[in-house]
Amino acid sequence: MIPDAWDEMCDNGMIRDQYRQVFESLNQLSASTLADKDQLASELFLSQGITFTVYNDNEGIERIFPFDIIPRIIPGKEWNNIEAGISQRLKALNLFLKDIYSDQQIIKDNVIPAALIASCAHYTREVFGIKVPYDIFVHISGIDLIRGNDGGFYVLEDNLRTPSGVSYMLENREVTKRIFPDLLSSNGVRMVNNYPLELYNILVSLAPRQIANPTVVLLTPGVFNSAYYEHTFLARTMGIPLVEGRDLMIDNHKVYMKTTRGLQQVDVIYRRIDDDYMDPLVFKPDSALGIPGILSAYRKGNVALVNAIGNGVADDKAIYAYVPAMIRYYLNEEPILPNIPTYQLADIEARDYTYKNIHTMVIKKTNQSGGYGMLMGNCATDEEIHNMIQAVNDDPRNYIAQPIINLSTVPCFLNNKFSPRHVDLRPFALCGPSGVKIIPGGLTRVALKEGSLVVNSSQGGGSKDTWILNND
Repeated sequence: MIPDAWDEMCDNGMIRDQYRQVFESLNQLSASTLADKDQLASELFLSQGITFTVYNDNEGIERIFPFDIIPRIIPGKEWNNIEAGISQRLKALNLFLKDIYSDQQIIKDNVIPAALIASCAHYTREVFGIKVPYDIFVHISGIDLIRGNDGGFYVLEDNLRTPSGVSYMLENREVTKRIFPDLLSSNGVRMVNNYPLELYNILVSLAPRQIANPTVVLLTPGVFNSAYYEHTFLARTMGIPLVEGRDLMIDNHKVYMKTTRGLQQVDVIYRRIDDDYMDPLVFKPDSALGIPGILSAYRKGNVALVNAIGNGVADDKAIYAYVPAMIRYYLNEEPILPNIPTYQLADIEARDYTYKNIHTMVIKKTNQSGGYGMLMGNCATDEEIHNMIQAVNDDPRNYIAQPIINLSTVPCFLNNKFSPRHVDLRPFALCGPSGVKIIPGGLTRVALKEGSLVVNSSQGGGSKDTWILNND
């Protein structure tokens, strides 16, 4: 037990219903048997080449993704609420993106300050007015959730550009099948392995040409990208070509793929390249990753880009604070999943409050990810606090603060014994013409370091299989 943290397995010393059968099964296994299963899991990850990249690691950039063998279990009733909350949120965010790149009515009605949008680094004026298929901007998202010490789920952040981690969710399940084959079926765990098919069907449905077999490709920056394993995994499981920018070209505002049999027109691009690198004629002129002229083909409606260019304005951490207002404005509904209280440090009063309470706050850059550029006030040194305050004072618009929330804990098998560790959850949602589909699971990220609240793999975190039970 960790004080002031919600224990997902135990309630005042009693095993919660969803964990009871797994707990009893694991209790019958010896420590050496569990250690063998832990070792097998590591070997499976190694043999499959399931890796991620840490760019600032002096020991080498590529690592095997740490995996904990004890599943995180969520009952069906709780998951139903999560599904409803994420679906509601994505509907509002898609409406916001359509609005902000066309009529901007939400600004005219003074719901969101115009200055906040104008100062957003990822507001992409170059795509203003572009009509996207079915008005869907966010096709693939990973909405990060945490469970607070009250047991409720809160949205930590929205990942609406090129969210990663779904391959680890799928591989975690495959490894669990190998080490605990009976537990999955006997507990009534919902399946996640149809994600590639669901994604492929959505990609095909977005094709501009009404043909039987549109050409869909996955665009990767290449082998040195931190998520390259995932790019190859998804392309392989969907049965689509994995391409780099040099494999594509533009002719007469249409995209073509170079093949051994000549040029083949491309209808849909699932891109894993950031906006700034997509078109050197419009964005970064020195980018060798994108395709010169892709934006003209996109504007003409000759190719669908997944996700849409310009989504970064909606997952800016300063804009995040306004998502509940978006839900009320566009949907006339109350948010199902609450935000974490967020202080925009461009506001003087919010800045003063944060500085006075800095030891109970986390400060984040609005456009940073992976746990970088973040200060946890409860464990920061005086020098780190001084440097962060200086950085905020120099550029307050690009920082927000939130109260430190003691993430919920789940049991992990570490060093041949059970120990609680803090976790978050990234469910993956797909948006297509037929609506929002949320895969019943997600990536549970684990802060493997004792006492740490930072779950990012780039900061020493790992993951575990996430079970959603069929019960209501």
